[in-house]
Amino acid sequence: MPGKIRIPVTFWRKVVQAAFLFVFLYLFRKTDYAGSDEIPYAVNIFFRWDPLVAASAMLAAKAVLAVLLPALAVVLLTIIFGRFFCGWLCPLGTLLDLTHYVIPPRLPGRVAGHYRSIKYFLLGVILSSAFFGLPLVGYFDPFSILVRGLTLAVDPAFNVAATFPFDWLYRYAPGWVTAVSEPIFAFLKTHVLPFRQTFFTLTLVSLGILFAVFALEWLQRRFWCRNICPLGALLGLLARLTPLRWHPGIACHKDGCHTCSEVCRMGAIDPASGRISPEACTLCLDCVEACPRGIVTFKFKNPTPRPAGLDISRRVFLGTLATGILLPAFFKTRAALKVSDPRLIRPPGALAEEDFIQRCVRCGECMKVCIGNALQPTLFEAGPEGMFSPRLIPRIGYCEYNCTLCGQVCPTEAIRKLTLDQKHETRIGRAWFDKNRCLPYARGIPCLVCEEHCPVPDKAIKLREATVLDQDGAEVTLQQPYVVDALCIGCGICENKCPLQGDAAVHVTREGESRDPDAGVLIGTSYYQTH
Repeated sequence: MPGKIRIPVTFWRKVVQAAFLFVFLYLFRKTDYAGSDEIPYAVNIFFRWDPLVAASAMLAAKAVLAVLLPALAVVLLTIIFGRFFCGWLCPLGTLLDLTHYVIPPRLPGRVAGHYRSIKYFLLGVILSSAFFGLPLVGYFDPFSILVRGLTLAVDPAFNVAATFPFDWLYRYAPGWVTAVSEPIFAFLKTHVLPFRQTFFTLTLVSLGILFAVFALEWLQRRFWCRNICPLGALLGLLARLTPLRWHPGIACHKDGCHTCSEVCRMGAIDPASGRISPEACTLCLDCVEACPRGIVTFKFKNPTPRPAGLDISRRVFLGTLATGILLPAFFKTRAALKVSDPRLIRPPGALAEEDFIQRCVRCGECMKVCIGNALQPTLFEAGPEGMFSPRLIPRIGYCEYNCTLCGQVCPTEAIRKLTLDQKHETRIGRAWFDKNRCLPYARGIPCLVCEEHCPVPDKAIKLREATVLDQDGAEVTLQQPYVVDALCIGCGICENKCPLQGDAAVHVTREGESRDPDAGVLIGTSYYQTH
């Protein structure tokens, strides 16, 4: 009778990893305009079940945010099963495991174990700073780094690379070739490629940060997860409460065998003492599969001796608290806070600036879904703490009048979801004309482009007849545009469509924005003034 085929326990972990990576990439692709203003499901679910994002956002808001309550499920499962999320579900962890086969660690012996305390330092600073008003989670949260890097750098470049050969074939190949290539391209455009080609600022910066996370694999396997990831630190602390323990309680090291510690991708098993660190173990099960004696397993029972202690000293703990408390104080005493950048235009539905900055996790989801490619990452326009948060740059794109997608994908409600009527009433700024550049004013040349494109039903840009001198000194009668302040919503289409090269003749500033009436003289009825 033939023996049964034994499926390695690590096989099921790899299946789950692959499945969740596919779900992540699928949701990433679906975070896009697809011909409708409604996204029917939670494309941001990976952020909503992220305990680090939930904790920092709630500490900043000083309130319980219902949209982030799914993170409690991960907290509960971690307390029961340990740090399984990092080994089984995290898409960044899965990608790092795949990278290991391309970039094997070259200097494992030179990477000291005391680097593990970095992640606890970052965790403490992120949470304490969030409570005192300084948002840092978006710079270190693994999902923020991954999604932002994919959105601002990888996805646009992928679209260029994938589209180029089909464009070349369409232009230069014979008809029988394009008869085959065009249906393939249509399929890719529908299911794989983004809706349109996008362009972003800070592309290379975002790519560099993401590349650095993967490049650290050259130093040590899962270097990011072991030493830096603050989400991993939080899950590791919760994992110390789990009743699911590694057995035997200490590596046997029989006949000099160190197989379990050698295969451990997280370095959770100390090769000297044989003890395992529960906050480092991600339940990858490699040790179970590799043990030549077949004695390694996991049981809901505390082993003897006790597991290894926590990789954090009292000095690091006190330094973390001091940094998290003092750092926000220095940031809040900068003179730049007294004078806001008039060109810092936030998405419609954004909270008041201070709340918005504290709630935003710099994930880039709103920028990815923006139909007009208008939302771009800030550099220092909102201070160092506002870097990578979204701003509207009208010269690059404009806010589509009938679009509410950015509020639908924001995982922390830093951008509130608006109905279409609320969107139409919400002002994100106001336009004004530079008469030294506007053609009808400065050169006596007729131009109606801004008025023609204004989407407001009653037209926020109107025309009045005027007699001026043209460039030859002759009198001409033409229409000159002007802005009706009470009707302008600051969508930026007038600035975007202005036919002048370089700077437009019409500019949009945040003056009169609905979320902050103090930003200008305009005060109108909007969602924020009636709710």
